Amino acid sequence: MDQEFDALRKQIQELTARVSRLEELQKSAATDPGAPSDIFEPKARMATSGDAAVEAKKRTSSAGASLESRIGAQVFNRIGIFAVLIGMAWFLKFAMDNHWIGPGIRIVIGLMAGTGIILWSERFRRKGYSAFAYSLKAIGSGILYLALWAACTIYQLLPVEVAFTGMLLVTVCNGFMSWFQNAELLALYAMVGGLATPLLLANNEDHEQVLFGYLLLLDLTALGLIFVRPWTRLILLAFAGTGFYGIVWYLRFYEDPKFGITVLFSVVFFVLFAVAPALMSKEGAAGVNSRLFQGQFLLLLLPLVNAALGSFEFYVLLDHSGRNWVRPWAAVFLALFYFVVAKVPIRQKIEQNSVLLDSVHQAISVVFLTIAIPLKACGRWIPLGWLAEGTALLWVAHRQAILLLRYLSVGVLTIGLFALVLLNPSTGSTLILNAQFATYLAGIAAFGMVARIATVETKRGQDKSWAKIAAGSIIAVNMLVMIAVCLQIHFYWQGRGQDAWDSFGLHRMYAQFTYSAWTMLFGAVLLALGFWRQSALLRWQALVFIAGSIGKVFLVDTSQLSQGYRVLSFLGLGAFLLAVSFVYQRNWLNLRRQGPTGK
Repeated sequence: MDQEFDALRKQIQELTARVSRLEELQKSAATDPGAPSDIFEPKARMATSGDAAVEAKKRTSSAGASLESRIGAQVFNRIGIFAVLIGMAWFLKFAMDNHWIGPGIRIVIGLMAGTGIILWSERFRRKGYSAFAYSLKAIGSGILYLALWAACTIYQLLPVEVAFTGMLLVTVCNGFMSWFQNAELLALYAMVGGLATPLLLANNEDHEQVLFGYLLLLDLTALGLIFVRPWTRLILLAFAGTGFYGIVWYLRFYEDPKFGITVLFSVVFFVLFAVAPALMSKEGAAGVNSRLFQGQFLLLLLPLVNAALGSFEFYVLLDHSGRNWVRPWAAVFLALFYFVVAKVPIRQKIEQNSVLLDSVHQAISVVFLTIAIPLKACGRWIPLGWLAEGTALLWVAHRQAILLLRYLSVGVLTIGLFALVLLNPSTGSTLILNAQFATYLAGIAAFGMVARIATVETKRGQDKSWAKIAAGSIIAVNMLVMIAVCLQIHFYWQGRGQDAWDSFGLHRMYAQFTYSAWTMLFGAVLLALGFWRQSALLRWQALVFIAGSIGKVFLVDTSQLSQGYRVLSFLGLGAFLLAVSFVYQRNWLNLRRQGPTGK
């Protein structure tokens, strides 16, 4: 025994010495890169390569596993929720048709079942099955909505006030649970269940106040939640559901006696969704960059769609009730509303989204103001209104330095210019002193004021776009002068040629000759102004008008004028062109040195 004990002790000492040597080798390898590698390195490499192979295998199967998990855990889960809600609704209907249980018992069973499912779901949430627990809460909430709706609208067991109180409690409880548990999925499930309730229990009867009051509760809850949580999809879902029910109800049940209450609900929903993007939480606003679709949709498309849908509703309601005189004032009111919304500071706005949202509201305000003019005015007053609006907007953009308002004013002025030419028929019997010529003078004055404002800003040199606006306004002034005088020439000779058919051709010849003379004269005036003001823009416009007069003389006057007037036309054109050529050959403005654009 002593010998065996000594041998065992000797082996232990040898093993201890080996372990000490191995530890020393590992320490030297860690401190000295040139030291011999560890004896266990091949094994370590084998272990590392084995782990890498396992990870690669996991990655290759992750895509399929993720898709499978998504379908099984999410898609089937949501389909199951809808299936249970539909099954419960059909069960209630089946029980009612067969008179199995009385109405009161049915409502009590529904309330107990919904409450029990919600309480039961908390057990799964505590065990970590959050998604499944939220699904059960959505089912329970939907059953509660179904029971309260049926008790109020189908069986008349509860007065409207009591039913609304119950719906309010369910909605508030769902909102509180989703906020407290920070569960957007639960909020979405609850909103879907709430929106599905009226559709599942529709009985082809009109309950306007109950329906829209109920939808208002849902929308207010969604608005409160996006105020504290970054859940932009919730307000989008509420807007889509409210719009759907509003359109369907109008097509089926609207009548003129319901005008007042319908307009009231329309205004409330319109204002609610108009201010919703401004009340979005800071986290939701910051999510515009991280969640591009949701954030941009909320900040841009939601205000635009809400404005379009709201204006269409007001237009249809006023037209249906015969109150067409209110429509332009409604458009003005909407323009003022969005202007105020763009100016009112909101606590939750962040800097980037505030600028973006204010720009959208300003654009909507201008659009409504532009729409109000043709709704109120008619004839030539429409282009005059647009020109006045565009000039006023440009002046405000000049005073307040608002870039978007500047571009919007240019758009309104462009619309007004085309409308001035198209919606300004000849009226009156006096040359020059008639409404048509007066309208053109007003347009010339408007674009002259625009050119003046833009020229002042151009001299400051802060933004090059002002120079383009000034140039475009000057071109518009010259075009309007040319068209206005040509229309008066036509008016003069047409009136004289109506007395006798034989003289109609003679007066038409006089008119053509006058057109040519006026075009050359106006081109000469513009050219002289261009040389005097040293403006290449005026000179180029003059050359364009001169080129037009050349084409008219060669293409029209040769066939329309008599021989004598033809000679005068060509001689006058030739003399005028030689004079212009002489001026350019003298190079009084050193245009050859400056280039084709001049100063």
